[in-house]
Amino acid sequence: MINVALIGNPNTGKTTLYNLLTASHEHVGNWHGVTVEERAKLYKHKGKEITMIDLPGVYSLSPLSYEEGVTVDYLLKKRVDLVVNICDASNLKRNLYLTLSLLEMGVPTLLVVNQIDKRPICKIDYPQLEKLLGIKVVHVNASVKKDGELVNDNILALSESIKNGYYQAKPPYLRELKLNRVKSFVDGKIDGALSDFYCVKLLEDDERIKERLGVKKEFGEIEMVAGRRYQYIDDVLSKCCGPNERVYGKSKFDKILLNRFLAFPIFLLIIAGAFYLTFFSIGAWLSGGLNFLLEKLIANPLLGLLVRSFGENSWVVGLFQDAVLGGLGSILTFLPQVALLFFFLSLLEDSGYLSRVAFVFEDILGKVGLSGKSVYTLLMGFGCSTTAVLTARNMEDKNSKIKTGLLTPYMSCSAKFPIYAVLGGAFFGASNIFVILGLYFLGVVVALVMSFIFEKTFLKSKEQSFILEFPPYRMMSAKRTFSLLFINVKEFLIRVASLILAMNVIVWVLSNFNITFKFVGNGGVSMLETFGKIFAPIFKPLGFGRWGLVSALLAGLVAKEVIVSSIAMFNGVSDGAASSIGLSIKDSLAPAYFASASSVLSYLVFCLLYFPCLATASVLGKEIGKKWLIIGLVSEFVIAYFVAFIVYRLALAVECYGIGVVFIFLSSLILIIFSLCFVIKKCKSRKCVYAHKCNKNCKKK
Repeated sequence: MINVALIGNPNTGKTTLYNLLTASHEHVGNWHGVTVEERAKLYKHKGKEITMIDLPGVYSLSPLSYEEGVTVDYLLKKRVDLVVNICDASNLKRNLYLTLSLLEMGVPTLLVVNQIDKRPICKIDYPQLEKLLGIKVVHVNASVKKDGELVNDNILALSESIKNGYYQAKPPYLRELKLNRVKSFVDGKIDGALSDFYCVKLLEDDERIKERLGVKKEFGEIEMVAGRRYQYIDDVLSKCCGPNERVYGKSKFDKILLNRFLAFPIFLLIIAGAFYLTFFSIGAWLSGGLNFLLEKLIANPLLGLLVRSFGENSWVVGLFQDAVLGGLGSILTFLPQVALLFFFLSLLEDSGYLSRVAFVFEDILGKVGLSGKSVYTLLMGFGCSTTAVLTARNMEDKNSKIKTGLLTPYMSCSAKFPIYAVLGGAFFGASNIFVILGLYFLGVVVALVMSFIFEKTFLKSKEQSFILEFPPYRMMSAKRTFSLLFINVKEFLIRVASLILAMNVIVWVLSNFNITFKFVGNGGVSMLETFGKIFAPIFKPLGFGRWGLVSALLAGLVAKEVIVSSIAMFNGVSDGAASSIGLSIKDSLAPAYFASASSVLSYLVFCLLYFPCLATASVLGKEIGKKWLIIGLVSEFVIAYFVAFIVYRLALAVECYGIGVVFIFLSSLILIIFSLCFVIKKCKSRKCVYAHKCNKNCKKK
C-alpha cells in the first residue's frame, strides 16, 4: 500500500483533485479553512492500493494557524511514502514557496500544476520546470477524469522509483544558508533527511521546532531565508515561464463590487435576489408541483389502502397519516427550495465572490472582535450549523474561536427555512419574503451584538493574521453544479428519512397515548400534552403559550425540521381533520395555535434564536469546551426569550396603534437615549480635561 499526502496552498484545487482521485464528494471552496483536519481514503489504481491523505491547505510549513499546524505535525510525525503537491498554474510563484519547503524536508514530491483557468496568466515550459526543480511535474486540470488517471500513474511510477533507490536533490540555496552554524542544536536529536529542514526552521525562529528541540536562542534569519527562496523561484520561473499577461485575481468588477459605498448594498441585493428566487419565484413553483405529486400519487393511494385494511378509526391509520406521511410530506415539499438555497450559496462561492465578501466584512467584524475568517464560518452557518462550527478551528486566537462557535447557531440554517416558509406563508402571504429576509438579518445582527458584548467583557480577541487572496471570477461548471445538488439533496433526504421520521413517530406516540400508555387519540390528555402544559405558561408572555407549540420546540432540539412536522401532526390530532401532505397545513393552522400574526412572528424569532440542535451542541462542546457550551445555551435561551418578547410587544403595538405611531415612539426613544449618551460623554470629557489641568498646576507648584 502507498501512503500519499496531498498538500497545497488554499484555492489551488486541492480538494477537487482529492475528490477526482478517490471518487469522493468532499466540500470544496474558494478559501482556506474548508479542510480543517486530515482525511484519508483508500482506493485502488491498476491493482495497487493507495491511501490518499488530504491535508489542510497551507501557505508554508511555518504554521501561523490551526490548519497549518495540522499539516506540519502530520508530515513530521506520520510516515508518508510521497507527497503530491498541487499548485495553481496562474499563481505559480507563490505556490512554489511551499514546494521548496517540501524539498527542504526531503520528502519525495510529485508536483501537480493545476490549470484551472482556460487562459493562464503566462505560458509555462513544463519539461524545463521539471528539469530545474529536479522533481516530476504533471500538468493537469483537476476536474478532468483522464488527468486524474495521469496523476495516479505518476504516483505509482514515483513509488516504484523510491523502492529502486530514488534520490531527490535538495534546493541549491541551502548551501548559501550555511546550516552548519545551527547543526549542533539538531545533531543527536533529529536524524536523516529532516535534519536540514529543522536547521532551516531554527534560522526562521519557528517556535514549534525550537520547543521540540529545546532551543531558546533567537536567530532572526527569517527574512534572509525567505529571500533566498523567492530569489530561487524567480530564477526558475524566468527560465521556464513567459511574461505575465495579467495579474492573478484582479478584475475590473472589483472596482464596483469592492467599492466602499456600493459593496454592502450590492451584497444585500444579491442575497435578496437569491432568497426571492428560492422562497417565492422558482422555489415556490417547484414546491407546489412536488406537493401536488406527493399528495395525489403517494398520500391518497396509501391512505386509501390503509383505511381499507385497518378501518378508518384505527390508530395505525393515524400513525401513518399524521406521523409518517404528514410529517415527511411537510418537509419534502420544501426540498426544492432547500436545494436552490444550497445552489445559490455554491454559485456565489465558486464564482470567487464570497472571498470578496470576507474582505468587505473584515473591518465591520473587526469592530466587534471578529475577523474575516469568521465570515466563512458564519456564512456556512446558513447551510448547516454543525459543519460550520468545525471551520472555526482555523482561528489561532482561542477567544475568537469560542466567539465564532457561539455565534454560529444564530444564523438561519437550512433546517429553519421550512419553519419560516410554512408559518410565515400561512399568515403573511406574499409579504413573507420580507419576514424571511428580516429573520436572516436579525440573526446576523444578534450575532454581531453578542460578539461586541463578549469582546468588551470576558472574551477579548487578540490580533490575528488574516491572509486573503482573491481568486479570479469563474463560471460554475454544469458537472459540479449537479454534483453539489445531488450531494446536498441526498444528505437532506437521509436526514429526513432517518432522524425526522423517527422523531415524528415518537412525537405521535407521545401525543396519542397517556402516561399509562393507553391510546387516547383526540379524546384524552396525552403524555406530550401533559409535558407541554408544564412549560407552556413560561411562553405566554411571548404570545404562544399553547402546549402543542411548546412541545414542537422541545422536539426541535433534536432537529429543527421536526418543528414543522410536529405542528402539522398536532394540528391534525387536535382538529380531528385529516393532515394532508405539505402546504395544506396552512389552511387550518391559525385558530388552533396562534391568536394573531404577532404571536407567529414571536414564535419565528424564538425558533431562530433558541437552542441549536443536538448535533450542533455536541460539536460545540468538543470544539470550545463544555463550560462555554453551557454558557452559550443559557445565553441563547435568554436572548431568544428577550428578543421574541420585544418583537411580540412591538407587533401588538403596530396592530393596535398603527405603524406610524410606533415608528414615532421608537424614534423618540432612540433620540432620548442618544442625547443622554452624548451628554454623559461630554461630561466625562470635561471632567478629564479638568483633572488634567489640575495635575499640570500641581506639577508647576
